[in-house]
Amino acid sequence: MAKLVVQDVSKIFTSGKDGQEVEALAGIDLEVKEGEFFSIVGPSGCGKSTLLYIIGGFIQSSEGKILVDGKPVTSPGVDRGIVFQEFALFPWKTVLQNIAYGLEQRKMAKEERLAIAHRYVEMTGLRGMENLYPKELSGGMKQRVAIARTLAYDPDILLMDEPFGSIDAQTRVFMQDELLRIWEETRKTVLFVTHSIEEAVHLSDRVAIFSRRPGRIKEIIPIDIRRPRIRQEEVSQKQYVRLVNHLWKAVEKEVKGFVVPITSKRQPSLEKEVLQSH
Repeated sequence: MAKLVVQDVSKIFTSGKDGQEVEALAGIDLEVKEGEFFSIVGPSGCGKSTLLYIIGGFIQSSEGKILVDGKPVTSPGVDRGIVFQEFALFPWKTVLQNIAYGLEQRKMAKEERLAIAHRYVEMTGLRGMENLYPKELSGGMKQRVAIARTLAYDPDILLMDEPFGSIDAQTRVFMQDELLRIWEETRKTVLFVTHSIEEAVHLSDRVAIFSRRPGRIKEIIPIDIRRPRIRQEEVSQKQYVRLVNHLWKAVEKEVKGFVVPITSKRQPSLEKEVLQSH
């Protein structure tokens, strides 16, 4: 049985004073296996993030349903953890306190939650920074904290919404490799949204290409590059070049003439809601 099943999911937003309808997603069918690293690429505004929020239970689909382990998703749950592009850390909490936040909300005993938080400090390379505040961290370190916080409450599925989109190119490359290391250690099921074709190929087992709005799945591509992935070796491989070129051409066709929809402005407020739910 697939870990995550998306069945004929569509989403229509009503926006503006005139009640104009914007169709964000149309007829999405998707299955993600347990332990799989699955990425989604496509034009800006094609509904990639919207699908993540529907899977997370923070937005209701207009049609269709989401199943996790065969059970319908009707609301947020600790079995699905989300990581945002913009870090979404509490500025008044230390690194350790941010990581332990979800465990505190679950009323876990202080000693136990701190032990778990320290374990993910180690896993994400944050040792020595436990007592720092977000303003004292680089963008890459903030994202490490966000990932550690999500992993700490042990979700079955990681939903990652362009988690490296706000950090510099050099740090982004480093964080991709760190994420692969963590994934290989935990084997979480990952659904990863990105605009970077190279990032999707480097990280993923499979990549779905979304069409322009309303988002539909054009194609799902298996990434037949052996693991563990070593960047310096893979970029010179024929199959890497072939996969990157294929994905670029497919996305390029959708990008031309595409206008970002109004619904793309909904994300920041949703991030606040999601954070508070954990």
